[in-house]
Amino acid sequence: MQLKVINPYDQKIYVELPYDTEPQIQLKLQSARQAFEKWRRTPLQDRIAVIREGLSYFEAHRDQIAEEISSQMGKPIAQSHNEFGGFFERANTMLEIAPQALESDLLPPLEGFYRRIDREPLGVVLDIAAWNYPLLIAVNVIVPALAAGNSVLIKHSAKTPLCGVHFEKAFGGQVPGLVQNLILNHKQTLKIIRTRALDHVVFTGSVPGGREVYRAVAECLIAAGLELGGKDPAYVAEDADLAFATANIVDGGCYNAGQSCCAIERVYVHRKHYDAFIDQARQVMSTYRLGDPLDKTVTMGPLATSTTIQLLDAQIRSAQDQGARMVLGGKRMDQSPGNFYLPTLLVDVPNDADIMQEENFGPVLPVCPVENDAKALKMMNASRYGLTASVWTSDRRRAEWFASRLNTGTVYQNRCDYLDPALPWTGVGESGFGVSLSRYGFHHLTRCKSIHFRTGPIQG
Repeated sequence: MQLKVINPYDQKIYVELPYDTEPQIQLKLQSARQAFEKWRRTPLQDRIAVIREGLSYFEAHRDQIAEEISSQMGKPIAQSHNEFGGFFERANTMLEIAPQALESDLLPPLEGFYRRIDREPLGVVLDIAAWNYPLLIAVNVIVPALAAGNSVLIKHSAKTPLCGVHFEKAFGGQVPGLVQNLILNHKQTLKIIRTRALDHVVFTGSVPGGREVYRAVAECLIAAGLELGGKDPAYVAEDADLAFATANIVDGGCYNAGQSCCAIERVYVHRKHYDAFIDQARQVMSTYRLGDPLDKTVTMGPLATSTTIQLLDAQIRSAQDQGARMVLGGKRMDQSPGNFYLPTLLVDVPNDADIMQEENFGPVLPVCPVENDAKALKMMNASRYGLTASVWTSDRRRAEWFASRLNTGTVYQNRCDYLDPALPWTGVGESGFGVSLSRYGFHHLTRCKSIHFRTGPIQG
Protein backbone atom coordinates (compact mmCIF):
# COMPACT_ATOMS: atom_id res chain seq x y z
CA MET A 1 0.00 0.00 0.00
CA GLN A 2 1.13 3.53 -0.80
CA LEU A 3 0.54 6.81 1.00
CA LYS A 4 -0.32 9.41 -1.62
CA VAL A 5 0.30 13.07 -0.78
CA ILE A 6 -1.85 15.48 -2.80
CA ASN A 7 -0.51 18.98 -3.46
CA PRO A 8 -3.33 21.26 -2.21
CA TYR A 9 -2.45 23.88 -4.84
CA ASP A 10 -2.73 21.87 -8.06
CA GLN A 11 -4.44 18.70 -6.67
CA LYS A 12 -1.76 16.49 -8.22
CA ILE A 13 0.02 13.64 -6.47
CA TYR A 14 3.22 15.13 -5.09
CA VAL A 15 4.81 12.02 -3.62
CA GLU A 16 3.97 8.39 -2.87
CA LEU A 17 5.52 6.48 0.00
CA PRO A 18 4.97 2.84 1.02
CA TYR A 19 3.32 2.16 4.36
CA ASP A 20 5.43 0.20 6.82
CA THR A 21 4.71 -3.50 6.93
CA GLU A 22 4.24 -5.41 10.18
CA PRO A 23 7.77 -6.91 10.06
CA GLN A 24 9.24 -3.46 9.42
CA ILE A 25 7.32 -2.01 12.35
CA GLN A 26 8.53 -4.73 14.70
CA LEU A 27 12.11 -4.26 13.56
CA LYS A 28 11.90 -0.52 14.19
CA LEU A 29 10.47 -1.07 17.66
CA GLN A 30 13.32 -3.45 18.51
CA SER A 31 15.91 -1.05 17.11
CA ALA A 32 14.44 1.83 19.10
CA ARG A 33 14.68 -0.18 22.33
CA GLN A 34 18.28 -1.16 21.61
CA ALA A 35 19.21 2.42 20.74
CA PHE A 36 17.65 3.66 23.97
CA GLU A 37 19.68 1.27 26.12
CA LYS A 38 22.87 2.58 24.54
CA TRP A 39 21.85 6.23 24.30
CA ARG A 40 20.73 6.56 27.90
CA ARG A 41 24.28 5.72 29.03
CA THR A 42 25.80 8.34 26.74
CA PRO A 43 26.97 11.43 28.67
CA LEU A 44 24.71 14.44 28.25
CA GLN A 45 27.34 16.61 26.57
CA ASP A 46 27.97 13.85 24.03
CA ARG A 47 24.24 13.57 23.38
CA ILE A 48 24.04 17.31 22.82
CA ALA A 49 26.92 17.15 20.35
CA VAL A 50 25.14 14.44 18.35
CA ILE A 51 21.92 16.46 18.33
CA ARG A 52 23.73 19.58 17.12
CA GLU A 53 25.21 17.56 14.30
CA GLY A 54 21.68 16.51 13.37
CA LEU A 55 20.53 20.12 13.39
CA SER A 56 23.24 20.96 10.86
CA TYR A 57 21.51 18.59 8.42
CA PHE A 58 18.44 20.85 8.43
CA GLU A 59 20.58 23.91 7.75
CA ALA A 60 22.26 22.16 4.83
CA HIS A 61 18.93 21.05 3.33
CA ARG A 62 16.90 24.16 4.14
CA ASP A 63 15.83 25.00 0.56
CA GLN A 64 14.79 21.44 -0.28
CA ILE A 65 12.80 20.97 2.91
CA ALA A 66 11.05 24.34 2.60
CA GLU A 67 9.94 23.55 -0.95
CA GLU A 68 8.69 20.15 0.14
CA ILE A 69 6.66 21.67 2.99
CA SER A 70 4.99 24.17 0.65
CA SER A 71 4.21 21.45 -1.90
CA GLN A 72 2.86 19.01 0.68
CA MET A 73 0.58 21.29 2.72
CA GLY A 74 0.38 24.59 0.84
CA LYS A 75 2.25 27.02 3.09
CA PRO A 76 3.75 29.97 1.13
CA ILE A 77 7.44 29.35 0.53
CA ALA A 78 8.46 32.42 2.55
CA GLN A 79 6.57 31.03 5.55
CA SER A 80 8.14 27.60 5.06
CA HIS A 81 11.54 29.26 5.24
CA ASN A 82 10.40 31.24 8.30
CA GLU A 83 9.68 27.98 10.08
CA PHE A 84 13.40 27.29 10.26
CA GLY A 85 13.90 30.34 12.49
CA GLY A 86 11.60 28.96 15.15
CA PHE A 87 12.95 25.45 14.59
CA PHE A 88 16.52 26.42 15.47
CA GLU A 89 15.45 28.79 18.26
CA ARG A 90 13.52 26.04 20.00
CA ALA A 91 16.17 23.38 19.46
CA ASN A 92 19.01 25.58 20.68
CA THR A 93 17.07 26.81 23.70
CA MET A 94 16.27 23.28 24.80
CA LEU A 95 19.88 22.19 24.39
CA GLU A 96 21.15 25.21 26.34
CA ILE A 97 18.88 24.57 29.31
CA ALA A 98 19.22 20.77 29.25
CA PRO A 99 22.14 20.50 31.74
CA GLN A 100 20.29 22.45 34.40
CA ALA A 101 16.86 20.99 33.64
CA LEU A 102 18.17 17.40 33.83
CA GLU A 103 20.45 17.94 36.80
CA SER A 104 19.79 15.88 39.91
CA ASP A 105 18.28 17.60 42.94
CA LEU A 106 20.40 17.19 46.06
CA LEU A 107 18.31 17.30 49.23
CA PRO A 108 19.52 19.05 52.38
CA PRO A 109 21.93 16.96 54.51
CA LEU A 110 20.35 14.53 56.95
CA GLU A 111 22.64 12.83 59.44
CA GLY A 112 23.31 9.25 58.40
CA PHE A 113 21.65 9.55 55.00
CA TYR A 114 22.31 10.71 51.46
CA ARG A 115 19.28 11.72 49.41
CA ARG A 116 19.01 12.73 45.78
CA ILE A 117 16.33 12.96 43.08
CA ASP A 118 17.49 11.94 39.61
CA ARG A 119 15.69 12.50 36.31
CA GLU A 120 15.75 9.42 34.11
CA PRO A 121 14.63 9.07 30.48
CA LEU A 122 11.34 7.31 29.86
CA GLY A 123 12.51 5.02 27.07
CA VAL A 124 11.00 4.85 23.58
CA VAL A 125 8.94 7.94 22.74
CA LEU A 126 6.43 8.02 19.89
CA ASP A 127 5.86 11.48 18.45
CA ILE A 128 2.70 11.79 16.35
CA ALA A 129 3.34 15.13 14.67
CA ALA A 130 0.91 17.43 12.85
CA TRP A 131 1.19 18.95 9.38
CA ASN A 132 0.49 22.65 9.96
CA TYR A 133 3.98 23.42 11.34
CA PRO A 134 5.74 20.19 10.40
CA LEU A 135 9.18 21.22 11.67
CA LEU A 136 8.18 23.17 14.76
CA ILE A 137 5.72 20.66 16.17
CA ALA A 138 8.16 17.78 15.75
CA VAL A 139 11.20 19.59 17.13
CA ASN A 140 9.27 20.44 20.31
CA VAL A 141 9.44 16.74 21.16
CA ILE A 142 12.39 15.23 19.33
CA VAL A 143 15.22 17.46 20.55
CA PRO A 144 14.34 17.46 24.28
CA ALA A 145 13.45 13.76 24.15
CA LEU A 146 16.87 12.93 22.71
CA ALA A 147 18.68 15.28 25.08
CA ALA A 148 16.97 13.55 28.01
CA GLY A 149 18.22 10.15 26.82
CA ASN A 150 15.19 8.73 25.03
CA SER A 151 14.97 7.19 21.59
CA VAL A 152 12.25 8.50 19.26
CA LEU A 153 9.86 7.07 16.72
CA ILE A 154 8.21 9.77 14.63
CA LYS A 155 4.91 9.23 12.87
CA HIS A 156 4.39 12.43 10.90
CA SER A 157 1.09 13.51 9.41
CA ALA A 158 -0.07 11.83 6.21
CA LYS A 159 0.03 15.30 4.67
CA THR A 160 3.71 15.92 5.47
CA PRO A 161 5.45 12.52 5.63
CA LEU A 162 8.65 13.76 3.99
CA CYS A 163 9.40 15.79 7.12
CA GLY A 164 9.54 12.57 9.11
CA VAL A 165 12.02 11.21 6.56
CA HIS A 166 14.27 14.21 7.14
CA PHE A 167 14.19 13.87 10.93
CA GLU A 168 15.35 10.27 10.60
CA LYS A 169 18.13 11.25 8.21
CA ALA A 170 19.25 14.05 10.51
CA PHE A 171 19.28 12.23 13.85
CA GLY A 172 19.15 8.53 13.07
CA GLY A 173 22.48 8.00 11.38
CA GLN A 174 25.03 8.33 14.16
CA VAL A 175 23.28 5.94 16.54
CA PRO A 176 21.33 3.25 14.63
CA GLY A 177 17.67 3.22 15.63
CA LEU A 178 17.87 6.43 17.67
CA VAL A 179 15.31 8.32 15.54
CA GLN A 180 13.19 6.35 13.09
CA ASN A 181 10.42 7.43 10.76
CA LEU A 182 7.15 5.52 10.53
CA ILE A 183 4.67 5.63 7.66
CA LEU A 184 1.45 4.38 9.24
CA ASN A 185 -2.29 4.73 8.84
CA HIS A 186 -4.54 5.46 11.83
CA LYS A 187 -5.25 1.81 12.53
CA GLN A 188 -1.56 0.91 12.50
CA THR A 189 -0.74 3.86 14.76
CA LEU A 190 -3.20 2.79 17.44
CA LYS A 191 -2.01 -0.79 17.15
CA ILE A 192 1.63 0.17 17.72
CA ILE A 193 0.62 2.05 20.89
CA ARG A 194 -1.23 -0.99 22.19
CA THR A 195 1.78 -3.29 21.66
CA ARG A 196 3.24 -2.03 24.96
CA ALA A 197 6.55 -1.48 23.20
CA LEU A 198 6.44 2.27 23.88
CA ASP A 199 7.05 4.29 27.02
CA HIS A 200 5.47 7.62 26.10
CA VAL A 201 3.32 9.09 23.34
CA VAL A 202 3.04 12.72 22.26
CA PHE A 203 0.16 13.60 19.96
CA THR A 204 -0.59 16.91 18.24
CA GLY A 205 -3.87 17.04 16.38
CA SER A 206 -7.63 17.07 16.71
CA VAL A 207 -9.70 16.48 19.83
CA PRO A 208 -11.23 13.25 18.42
CA GLY A 209 -7.75 12.02 17.51
CA GLY A 210 -6.51 12.86 20.99
CA ARG A 211 -9.30 10.86 22.56
CA GLU A 212 -8.36 7.82 20.46
CA VAL A 213 -4.71 8.10 21.45
CA TYR A 214 -5.57 8.58 25.10
CA ARG A 215 -7.76 5.49 25.14
CA ALA A 216 -4.92 3.48 23.60
CA VAL A 217 -2.25 4.64 26.07
CA ALA A 218 -4.65 4.04 28.96
CA GLU A 219 -4.73 0.35 28.06
CA CYS A 220 -0.94 0.24 28.50
CA LEU A 221 -0.78 2.54 31.54
CA ILE A 222 1.76 4.84 29.93
CA ALA A 223 1.65 8.61 29.89
CA ALA A 224 0.79 10.87 26.97
CA GLY A 225 1.16 14.50 26.06
CA LEU A 226 -1.76 15.87 24.04
CA GLU A 227 -1.84 19.21 22.23
CA LEU A 228 -5.25 19.23 20.65
CA GLY A 229 -6.46 22.58 19.48
CA GLY A 230 -7.74 25.97 20.36
CA LYS A 231 -10.24 28.70 19.79
CA ASP A 232 -7.93 31.45 20.90
CA PRO A 233 -9.44 34.84 21.74
CA ALA A 234 -8.05 38.35 21.41
CA TYR A 235 -9.38 41.36 23.28
CA VAL A 236 -8.80 44.92 22.09
CA ALA A 237 -9.13 46.99 25.24
CA GLU A 238 -10.18 50.62 25.53
CA ASP A 239 -6.56 51.82 25.83
CA ALA A 240 -5.11 49.64 23.05
CA ASP A 241 -2.83 50.94 20.33
CA LEU A 242 -5.44 50.21 17.70
CA ALA A 243 -3.30 50.17 14.55
CA PHE A 244 -0.71 47.91 16.17
CA ALA A 245 -3.35 45.61 17.64
CA THR A 246 -5.30 45.32 14.39
CA ALA A 247 -2.28 44.49 12.24
CA ASN A 248 -1.05 41.83 14.65
CA ILE A 249 -4.47 40.27 15.29
CA VAL A 250 -5.12 39.95 11.56
CA ASP A 251 -1.71 38.34 11.11
CA GLY A 252 -2.41 36.07 14.07
CA GLY A 253 -5.64 34.95 12.44
CA CYS A 254 -4.51 34.65 8.83
CA TYR A 255 -0.85 33.55 8.95
CA ASN A 256 -0.51 30.09 7.39
CA ALA A 257 -4.11 30.58 6.18
CA GLY A 258 -5.25 30.41 9.80
CA GLN A 259 -3.97 26.86 10.17
CA SER A 260 -2.43 27.19 13.59
CA CYS A 261 -3.43 25.72 16.94
CA CYS A 262 -2.94 29.14 18.52
CA ALA A 263 -4.33 31.25 15.68
CA ILE A 264 -6.65 34.08 16.63
CA GLU A 265 -10.10 32.60 15.99
CA ARG A 266 -12.33 35.09 17.81
CA VAL A 267 -11.93 38.80 18.53
CA TYR A 268 -13.60 40.95 21.16
CA VAL A 269 -13.27 44.69 20.64
CA HIS A 270 -14.16 47.44 23.09
CA ARG A 271 -17.09 49.41 21.73
CA LYS A 272 -14.88 52.54 21.61
CA HIS A 273 -12.70 50.98 18.88
CA TYR A 274 -15.23 48.71 17.21
CA ASP A 275 -15.97 50.58 13.98
CA ALA A 276 -12.36 51.64 13.51
CA PHE A 277 -11.11 48.10 14.13
CA ILE A 278 -13.46 46.73 11.47
CA ASP A 279 -12.34 49.31 8.95
CA GLN A 280 -8.64 48.76 9.62
CA ALA A 281 -8.95 44.98 9.68
CA ARG A 282 -10.75 45.05 6.33
CA GLN A 283 -7.94 47.09 4.82
CA VAL A 284 -5.23 44.77 6.13
CA MET A 285 -7.03 41.60 5.08
CA SER A 286 -7.56 43.01 1.58
CA THR A 287 -3.81 43.04 0.98
CA TYR A 288 -3.30 39.24 1.07
CA ARG A 289 -2.17 37.73 -2.22
CA LEU A 290 -3.36 34.18 -2.83
CA GLY A 291 -1.69 31.86 -5.30
CA ASP A 292 1.05 29.31 -5.95
CA PRO A 293 2.79 28.72 -2.60
CA LEU A 294 6.14 28.42 -4.39
CA ASP A 295 5.76 32.00 -5.64
CA LYS A 296 7.74 34.21 -3.25
CA THR A 297 5.24 37.07 -3.62
CA VAL A 298 2.28 34.98 -2.43
CA THR A 299 1.23 35.70 1.16
CA MET A 300 -1.53 33.11 1.57
CA GLY A 301 -1.55 29.59 0.19
CA PRO A 302 -4.30 27.01 -0.13
CA LEU A 303 -5.80 25.20 2.81
CA ALA A 304 -4.20 21.83 3.37
CA THR A 305 -7.57 20.05 3.43
CA SER A 306 -10.49 20.61 1.06
CA THR A 307 -13.04 19.61 3.71
CA THR A 308 -12.11 22.74 5.70
CA ILE A 309 -13.85 24.79 3.01
CA GLN A 310 -17.17 23.09 3.72
CA LEU A 311 -16.68 23.60 7.46
CA LEU A 312 -15.96 27.31 7.02
CA ASP A 313 -18.96 27.77 4.73
CA ALA A 314 -21.25 26.06 7.23
CA GLN A 315 -19.99 28.10 10.19
CA ILE A 316 -20.25 31.38 8.32
CA ARG A 317 -23.77 30.75 7.04
CA SER A 318 -24.90 29.69 10.50
CA ALA A 319 -23.42 32.87 12.02
CA GLN A 320 -25.18 35.00 9.40
CA ASP A 321 -28.45 33.32 10.28
CA GLN A 322 -27.82 34.49 13.86
CA GLY A 323 -27.28 38.09 12.75
CA ALA A 324 -23.57 38.24 11.84
CA ARG A 325 -22.58 40.57 9.01
CA MET A 326 -20.08 39.76 6.26
CA VAL A 327 -17.53 42.51 5.56
CA LEU A 328 -14.99 40.64 3.43
CA GLY A 329 -14.53 37.21 1.88
CA GLY A 330 -16.73 34.36 3.00
CA LYS A 331 -16.13 31.99 0.11
CA ARG A 332 -13.50 29.96 -1.71
CA MET A 333 -11.45 31.64 -4.43
CA ASP A 334 -13.06 31.30 -7.84
CA GLN A 335 -11.49 29.56 -10.84
CA SER A 336 -8.75 27.72 -9.00
CA PRO A 337 -8.27 23.99 -8.46
CA GLY A 338 -6.56 24.73 -5.15
CA ASN A 339 -8.14 24.69 -1.70
CA PHE A 340 -8.19 28.49 -1.47
CA TYR A 341 -10.48 30.37 0.91
CA LEU A 342 -10.61 34.14 0.83
CA PRO A 343 -9.55 36.04 3.98
CA THR A 344 -12.83 36.59 5.76
CA LEU A 345 -13.99 39.30 8.14
CA LEU A 346 -17.26 38.58 9.93
CA VAL A 347 -18.63 41.09 12.43
CA ASP A 348 -21.46 41.39 14.98
CA VAL A 349 -21.01 37.69 15.68
CA PRO A 350 -22.90 36.25 18.68
CA ASN A 351 -20.61 34.50 21.13
CA ASP A 352 -22.63 31.30 21.02
CA ALA A 353 -22.26 30.97 17.24
CA ASP A 354 -20.34 27.89 16.08
CA ILE A 355 -17.71 30.09 14.49
CA MET A 356 -16.93 31.52 17.94
CA GLN A 357 -16.91 28.12 19.62
CA GLU A 358 -15.66 25.46 17.18
CA GLU A 359 -12.11 25.36 15.84
CA ASN A 360 -12.01 25.72 12.05
CA PHE A 361 -8.37 26.19 10.90
CA GLY A 362 -9.16 28.83 8.30
CA PRO A 363 -8.42 32.52 7.52
CA VAL A 364 -11.59 33.77 9.18
CA LEU A 365 -11.78 36.55 11.76
CA PRO A 366 -15.12 36.69 13.64
CA VAL A 367 -15.53 39.89 15.68
CA CYS A 368 -17.84 40.81 18.54
CA PRO A 369 -18.20 44.17 20.37
CA VAL A 370 -17.95 44.36 24.18
CA GLU A 371 -18.74 47.15 26.61
CA ASN A 372 -16.03 46.57 29.20
CA ASP A 373 -13.29 44.27 30.51
CA ALA A 374 -15.65 42.15 32.59
CA LYS A 375 -17.80 41.35 29.56
CA ALA A 376 -14.71 40.55 27.50
CA LEU A 377 -13.39 38.18 30.18
CA LYS A 378 -16.70 36.34 30.42
CA MET A 379 -16.85 35.81 26.65
CA MET A 380 -13.19 34.81 26.39
CA ASN A 381 -13.67 32.15 29.06
CA ALA A 382 -16.86 30.84 27.46
CA SER A 383 -15.05 28.06 25.62
CA ARG A 384 -14.10 24.46 26.20
CA TYR A 385 -10.65 25.21 24.78
CA GLY A 386 -7.82 27.03 26.51
CA LEU A 387 -4.52 27.26 24.63
CA THR A 388 -3.69 30.98 24.44
CA ALA A 389 -5.42 34.33 24.87
CA SER A 390 -4.18 37.82 24.06
CA VAL A 391 -5.02 41.15 25.65
CA TRP A 392 -4.18 44.29 23.71
CA THR A 393 -3.67 47.08 26.22
CA SER A 394 -1.07 49.62 27.29
CA ASP A 395 -1.84 48.95 30.95
CA ARG A 396 0.21 46.19 32.60
CA ARG A 397 -2.25 46.10 35.51
CA ARG A 398 -5.12 45.35 33.13
CA ALA A 399 -3.06 42.59 31.52
CA GLU A 400 -2.31 41.09 34.95
CA TRP A 401 -6.00 41.26 35.87
CA PHE A 402 -6.86 39.20 32.81
CA ALA A 403 -3.91 36.85 33.31
CA SER A 404 -5.13 35.86 36.76
CA ARG A 405 -8.64 35.11 35.50
CA LEU A 406 -8.31 33.64 32.00
CA ASN A 407 -8.60 29.85 31.72
CA THR A 408 -5.79 29.27 29.29
CA GLY A 409 -2.25 27.93 29.03
CA THR A 410 -0.64 31.18 27.83
CA VAL A 411 -1.68 34.80 28.27
CA TYR A 412 -0.14 37.44 25.99
CA GLN A 413 -0.09 41.19 26.31
CA ASN A 414 0.24 42.89 22.91
CA ARG A 415 1.36 39.68 21.22
CA CYS A 416 -0.22 36.52 19.85
CA ASP A 417 0.42 33.33 17.87
CA TYR A 418 4.00 32.82 19.08
CA LEU A 419 5.81 30.23 21.18
CA ASP A 420 8.69 31.37 23.39
CA PRO A 421 10.74 28.19 23.95
CA ALA A 422 11.78 29.39 27.40
CA LEU A 423 8.12 29.24 28.48
CA PRO A 424 6.08 26.04 28.88
CA TRP A 425 3.59 25.27 26.12
CA THR A 426 0.48 23.72 27.62
CA GLY A 427 -3.28 23.84 27.46
CA VAL A 428 -6.49 23.84 29.46
CA GLY A 429 -9.66 21.87 28.81
CA GLU A 430 -9.93 20.34 25.34
CA SER A 431 -6.72 22.04 24.27
CA GLY A 432 -5.05 19.06 25.94
CA PHE A 433 -2.48 18.52 28.65
CA GLY A 434 1.17 17.87 29.18
CA VAL A 435 3.98 20.35 28.60
CA SER A 436 6.50 20.94 25.87
CA LEU A 437 9.39 23.45 25.71
CA SER A 438 11.07 25.17 28.67
CA ARG A 439 12.63 23.22 31.53
CA TYR A 440 9.19 21.86 32.34
CA GLY A 441 9.09 20.16 28.96
CA PHE A 442 11.95 17.96 30.14
CA HIS A 443 9.86 16.89 33.12
CA HIS A 444 7.35 15.25 30.79
CA LEU A 445 10.05 13.31 28.97
CA THR A 446 11.72 11.98 32.12
CA ARG A 447 10.70 10.31 35.38
CA CYS A 448 11.87 10.94 38.91
CA LYS A 449 14.04 8.39 40.70
CA SER A 450 14.59 8.72 44.44
CA ILE A 451 18.07 7.93 45.75
CA HIS A 452 17.91 7.11 49.46
CA PHE A 453 21.19 5.80 50.92
CA ARG A 454 21.95 5.13 54.57
CA THR A 455 25.50 6.29 55.13
CA GLY A 456 25.78 5.93 58.92
CA PRO A 457 26.40 2.80 60.96
CA ILE A 458 23.95 -0.04 60.47
CA GLN A 459 22.56 -1.23 63.78
CA GLY A 460 22.15 -4.98 64.10
